[in-house]
Amino acid sequence: MKIAVIGTGYVGLVTGTCFAETGNQVTCVDIDANKVARLQKGEIPIYEPGLDVLFDRNIAEDRLKFTTNLVEGIQDAEVIFLALPTPPGEDGSADLKYILGVANDLGPILQNYAVIIDKSTVPVGTAEKVHAAIAANATVDFDVVSNPEFLREGVAVEDFMKPDRVVVGTTSDRAKKVMEKLYAPLVRQGNPVIFMDERSAEMTKYAANSFLALKITFMNEIANLCEKVGANVDDIRRGIGTDSRIGKRFLFAGIGYGGSCFPKDVQALAKTSADYGYDFRTLRSVMAVNDDQKKKLLPVVSDYFEGDLKGKTIAVWGLAFKPYTDDIREAPALENIKALLDAGANVTVYDPEAMDNVKKLIPGITYCHTAYAALDDADALMIFTEWPQFRTPDFEKMSKLLKEKVIFDGRNLYELDTMREHGFTYYSIGREVVNGVSQLA
Repeated sequence: MKIAVIGTGYVGLVTGTCFAETGNQVTCVDIDANKVARLQKGEIPIYEPGLDVLFDRNIAEDRLKFTTNLVEGIQDAEVIFLALPTPPGEDGSADLKYILGVANDLGPILQNYAVIIDKSTVPVGTAEKVHAAIAANATVDFDVVSNPEFLREGVAVEDFMKPDRVVVGTTSDRAKKVMEKLYAPLVRQGNPVIFMDERSAEMTKYAANSFLALKITFMNEIANLCEKVGANVDDIRRGIGTDSRIGKRFLFAGIGYGGSCFPKDVQALAKTSADYGYDFRTLRSVMAVNDDQKKKLLPVVSDYFEGDLKGKTIAVWGLAFKPYTDDIREAPALENIKALLDAGANVTVYDPEAMDNVKKLIPGITYCHTAYAALDDADALMIFTEWPQFRTPDFEKMSKLLKEKVIFDGRNLYELDTMREHGFTYYSIGREVVNGVSQLA
């Protein structure tokens, strides 16, 4: 099939590259001439494991192209994906100006029937708005379909190529046949393509992300209560995660969720609820708890240093909102670093992928080439991202580099007994505090 993808951000680039991998001719369109030039040279502007292999192969085999010219990009396309930003406005609503702007542009240049697909996460009713914007100037038939993405950063290629389900919102039989043909190579193992109306598909994406955010937030509140009653949140996670009604995923306690999806989508669903006169109380609680959870370790650090962080050097491991990505949107590390700087502390940081992105936002800290370099002569370590290389460090080396053997762990990476054995003072989430007395002979 001939496919056009408008927008080469995270979703657009993964979508275009993966559909090219299934044998389609894909043209990606973006107004950013510099980005398009880089893509044409074979440079990927995001970090996503496995994407580079597919990207290089499909460019080499001439199935994946990039352009700034919308007319050229959609020429003869049977399917046109809209993978454009929907940033949150001040009131939490999703801003549709980019999507509706492209919809207005598409109307007069469509030359043949095409299925226009909203791939971006959009509020209920957006498909109707897109249809109206295109129809105002269109001279050919077309359909607008809602097809939300469910990609997890860090495993997006696998998620796309082997989806556990595909949600398609359309009431058009003609569009349904196109979508069945499009996704057939990706669901050969029998995973469902679920058809529904456009509004239900739009709501499905928000409902899924908001429910997962709720799960995370519930466990964080359980962790906070564990600290008061003397229970261990890891044991509780295992105890409830084996219940098939609950499931074991998204039950890890920590310092809150971040990224490009959960914060934005929870806000947008809450705003949609308010627009329709419904008070979605659980969502308001989720947002409030998560905001507090991100900063949970700050008073603990302050108390440890008796309220005076001036001149203290705090090492930070992890800047991205999760491992296997360079995405720092809504990352808990950023708020914490800024607060440490405001308190007069010096900050040294290491992240395998996200440091270049943070340098643009926070210049006044020391960026290190290794995790251990960040620890050199630091007064304490704070951990914000659960990168695998942080899970099994050389604790003896850490002991020699740190001024004080104290760790504030926002991702519960280490077993409490391990911390006791190595004599660290160790603060984590929802578990007892380990006071630094070594048990090693």
